[in-house]
Amino acid sequence: MFEGGEVLQVEAWGESGARVRSTLGASIGETPGSALGEGGATGAEVEIHDDRARLRNGDLVVEVRDNHEDRFVPFPSLVRFLRADGTELIAESVPHFTSPPQRRYRRSGGDLYRCELTFDSHPDERLYGLGQHQHGLLDQKGAVVDLVQRNTEVSVPFALSSRGYGFLWNMPGAGRVELAANRTRWSADAARQIDYWVTTGPTPADIVRHYARATGLPPMLPGWASGFWQSKLRYRNQAELLEVAHEYKRRGLPLSVIVCDYFHWTRQGEWRFDPEEWPDPSGMVDELRELGVELMVSVWPTVNPSSDNYAEMDRRGLLVRAMGGLPLHLAFWDKGTDGRAFMRYYDATNPEARRYVWEKISAGYRSHGIRAFWLDACEPEILAENDEDALYFLGQGSEVQGIYPREHARGFYEGLRESGESDVLLLCRSAWAGSQRYGAAVWSGDVESTFEALAAQVPAGVNMGISGIPWWTTDIGGFRNGDPTTEYFRELVVRWFQFSVFCPLFRLHGVREPGPLVGSGQTGAPNEVWSFGEQAFGVIRAQLTLRERIRPYVMEQMATASATGLPPMRALFLEFPEEAPAWEVDDQYMFGPDVLVAPVTREGARTRDVYLPVGASWLDAWTGEPVESGWVSADAPLERIPVYLRQGGALRDLAAADAATRGAG
Repeated sequence: MFEGGEVLQVEAWGESGARVRSTLGASIGETPGSALGEGGATGAEVEIHDDRARLRNGDLVVEVRDNHEDRFVPFPSLVRFLRADGTELIAESVPHFTSPPQRRYRRSGGDLYRCELTFDSHPDERLYGLGQHQHGLLDQKGAVVDLVQRNTEVSVPFALSSRGYGFLWNMPGAGRVELAANRTRWSADAARQIDYWVTTGPTPADIVRHYARATGLPPMLPGWASGFWQSKLRYRNQAELLEVAHEYKRRGLPLSVIVCDYFHWTRQGEWRFDPEEWPDPSGMVDELRELGVELMVSVWPTVNPSSDNYAEMDRRGLLVRAMGGLPLHLAFWDKGTDGRAFMRYYDATNPEARRYVWEKISAGYRSHGIRAFWLDACEPEILAENDEDALYFLGQGSEVQGIYPREHARGFYEGLRESGESDVLLLCRSAWAGSQRYGAAVWSGDVESTFEALAAQVPAGVNMGISGIPWWTTDIGGFRNGDPTTEYFRELVVRWFQFSVFCPLFRLHGVREPGPLVGSGQTGAPNEVWSFGEQAFGVIRAQLTLRERIRPYVMEQMATASATGLPPMRALFLEFPEEAPAWEVDDQYMFGPDVLVAPVTREGARTRDVYLPVGASWLDAWTGEPVESGWVSADAPLERIPVYLRQGGALRDLAAADAATRGAG
């Protein structure tokens, strides 16, 4: 404790890791919604001297030293992280004697503070992860990133540095990180204490593994989830959905999942099918399973005041409350409303509320045999981002709201496991650190149907894997403003399919033009694989067959993710950390250890440059011929994107698979 009253606590935590907590409060406590599991560190060594302390845990050394010398005012002790060989990894900034301290606290109401933490910056440092964002950056050095949950923006505040460390801002409230040239600054709008975790390892892949084990490994992906998913906004009734599934089978096309999107319900917050449109859900599930297809159902966490459950949930304190004024969270359309109605979110941070919602889900969906759920709109998008006015079971919204999607998934995961499901997958629009342990698969939200949006998905997916979420997908073709009658969109959807074959999950979705405005009668234009013209269909059909051929390889990568946390979709530097271009290339990636994927993300492009790491020998996936390592100019006709196989890897026959695929087409 220094003269200003701060308490600082440093603990060995996880593999070559340390957790640091500090506060101006009376004592250190547990951070609400902490992503970290048990510490689990063994063999840590601690030395304490008059003016400094030193902790060693595996490859990580933490030094804490007095910061009072030659200063007019007292400053808190400085924390510095090093490798065991003495190389500095990251260090708190030494403040000028007239400036704020490197750990700063300002009152935010009650026992909460606005907290800031400042580190030295290094101009040659590169920083990756931080969840999923649409800025198109893989290396986020120089960016300012809001730590909030929004549609398409997923805050998972874990950063991996090219200097050899991983950093978790273990604080789930609203905030931001500024990765500037002169300082790196993390801030939280409201918190009881500063809480962060640092790890190191011999390689970037080791750092990712350490982080995954500290925050929780994902379960094994269910086998049914590795194939092709058909979805659109939206199938209006049971007959329409079943007809699409049967048409896939009539055409001999592979189909693993078909999705029942929103407005299939009676009211938001009743969590059951509208019987007028979906008269026999059990029969529908059985009929689909006979076709080898799983039904996934969209579930929202919002509750309409007109719903059957609202009064009870309100009375029992199961809804998010307001610090002042009316508890209105989201204005949205619903069945039986003329225009938008004001919805409230159930409080996913409350264990009793999670159990209540699962009981309703069990009665309305699980009783029909449904086991695949789409947890849409789970950020939650509180009106005007006034999270400081929202009151949750775990605390004020500005302190805890970031964990909402994780706790929402937790309720479904625990309910499914208790009801006998061993393998669980939940499609989520948002996540926080640790969501992966509850079977959360994240998609990139309602992105535009443009080549620019497609290009942004490549670094978004790679960064999401670094952030501990290995199950990731996009809306093939983009979600908004795609017109299937245009040549632009037809080329776009082909290129998006070619990219998505080599994504963890392979899923078509979107609202296609023309379509009516949002409402219970909404449905866009057709969005099945045969809906985009004969030329596009020929290429897309080949992608479906190719995905079927590589599904065993996909499942091998999912087993690796479940055992180690290493994602299927990998930055090049996770496999080739010694090569400088592997840290710089942001428009290609490794799919598992053996496949290098170079998506085509520019309209009209028929070639593109590709970097083939020199640490391996490569085959052209489509010809089977060896290719020299280094930079190459690759052909990219509309029929395929550049893909390369590591010689001696698990997919030596991909060229033959492609030939068979094109022959079948």
